[in-house]
Amino acid sequence: MTTVFVTHPQDKLDLYFGERAARALQAIAEVRFNPLARELSTAELAAAAQDCDLLIAYRQTPGPAELFDALPRLAAFVRCAMDIRTVDVEAASARGVLVTRASPGFVPAVAEWILGVMINLGRGIGRYVQVYREGGAPEPVMGCQLRAATLGVIGYGQIGRYLGEAAQALGMRVLACDPEPIVNAQLLEQVALPALLAQSDFVVCLAPANERTEHLMNAQAFAAMKRGAFFINAARGELVDDQALLAALDAGHLGGCATDVGRAPDQMPAPALAAHPRVIATPHIGGLTRPAIEHQALETVSQVGALLRGEVPPGAVNPAQASRLARWKGAA
Repeated sequence: MTTVFVTHPQDKLDLYFGERAARALQAIAEVRFNPLARELSTAELAAAAQDCDLLIAYRQTPGPAELFDALPRLAAFVRCAMDIRTVDVEAASARGVLVTRASPGFVPAVAEWILGVMINLGRGIGRYVQVYREGGAPEPVMGCQLRAATLGVIGYGQIGRYLGEAAQALGMRVLACDPEPIVNAQLLEQVALPALLAQSDFVVCLAPANERTEHLMNAQAFAAMKRGAFFINAARGELVDDQALLAALDAGHLGGCATDVGRAPDQMPAPALAAHPRVIATPHIGGLTRPAIEHQALETVSQVGALLRGEVPPGAVNPAQASRLARWKGAA
């Protein structure tokens, strides 16, 4: 019987995989789980999965060449997430190992998180709550409502589109900056980044993280934003210069910031930024809802099922080089 090793730490298994997916996986394969409440090192993982056919990898589990060298039986590295930047796909391909990833089932969850923090930032809800909890009497201040405000979305992918439609339903003007032409987007204005920054009351960063977008939001970008505007990062920490953001907050140029990501381990917000009084920081939970998690977990189980039937599953990154899949060839 095919043996699958699930790398999720024990304390993350329910949150990021779930009982439903675990039962579905056990119905089609012999399953082994990471026994520890932490990530296994590459050497520990290689030892634990030595005779396994497949790995279902937690979002933080790296896939370096050393791992593929140490697992001659491994046929597929199945990422239970979208991000495969820590997987050496070239090394996997050279050894005939398939790499797959899940599709984004977290689109509504992340968009809802963004709408929630926009309302919180614009109305100062968190500040009022904190003062009351400390026994004080907060002083009311004028809020910023979403209706008639301008939302600027940097990176108009699936989350951006979902968010843009929701914002338009709330009566917001929506600007979008994306390198690709945006089609079938009624009432949306596609603009260059300087125009978006200058006109938006809320700037939401949803761009992909790569060499071109490193520090996309830097001192110059924050200075170009409207005074009193709000910045929200729901993409990746690498896109933001934290020191420049802190300076813009300290100077009072920005009205506030919300972030669910950062440069701390596991894409957590940096402590110095998270502690700032004008920042709403959450521990990378934008997509942490049961429907979102089950979407990706069950999709990885579906990918395993496809492999056992001798099929190349959706989400396969390097199927042409995956020679180790031959063991299931003709299974259908």
